[in-house]
Amino acid sequence: DRLQRLDVYAPAGAANAPVLVSWHGGGWTNGYREYNRFMAPIVTRMGMVLVAPSYRLTPAHHMPETAADALAALAHVHRHAAEWGGNPQRLILTGHSAGGHLAALTALRAATRQAAGVPDSAIAACLPISGIMDLHHPGPVPGSLEARVYDTVLQPGQPHDDAVFSPLCWAAGNRLPMVLSWGSQDSERVRLSNQRLAAMLRLQSGSVATHCLEGVDHFGIHIGLRDPAHPWYQALAAHL
Repeated sequence: DRLQRLDVYAPAGAANAPVLVSWHGGGWTNGYREYNRFMAPIVTRMGMVLVAPSYRLTPAHHMPETAADALAALAHVHRHAAEWGGNPQRLILTGHSAGGHLAALTALRAATRQAAGVPDSAIAACLPISGIMDLHHPGPVPGSLEARVYDTVLQPGQPHDDAVFSPLCWAAGNRLPMVLSWGSQDSERVRLSNQRLAAMLRLQSGSVATHCLEGVDHFGIHIGLRDPAHPWYQALAAHL
């Protein structure tokens, strides 16, 4: 499939470099891996390889396929990172919005990830940005973003898959370092779901940090990554 692809940006002469895997946003219904391209000069100057995967989108496909594509991309990176000058044992996962959801889901579904050949030891950290960490809504308003989850993202007739594909539901037993970021002007579901996930993660053995950027909305936090002084890059550097 044309969406089962990834772009690789590597520093010149890279060898054994940490690898940042970043999934794009777009509400699971649209978006392009090229959304991450503007980060490449900053990430490569930090001495990292940047990998930007795409994935099959809804409504042509549904969350089982979308999540499977994210996992397959990570497994591919783990197998081939050394060919690009990367270290397969120093993978850092991130993404914005729907991409942040996929990064966190892929990291936290440990048994599924391990079965795909990516052990915990290969993941240095997960730093999702404004991810939707809980897909559940008790009564979504027709036409809303919350309703889109049930109308187009999940498989038809499978509303309870909202739990299966919510990172919040996979926090138990986490051993990976997690850094959750969002904007103070982000949507309510992003703010609350990240806060609830953080509360769950604090009960696990893996470290967790949170960063709420004041005065920043859902898209501003992503666009702000054009600035190498963005606080998120500081959090990333702490895990190199």
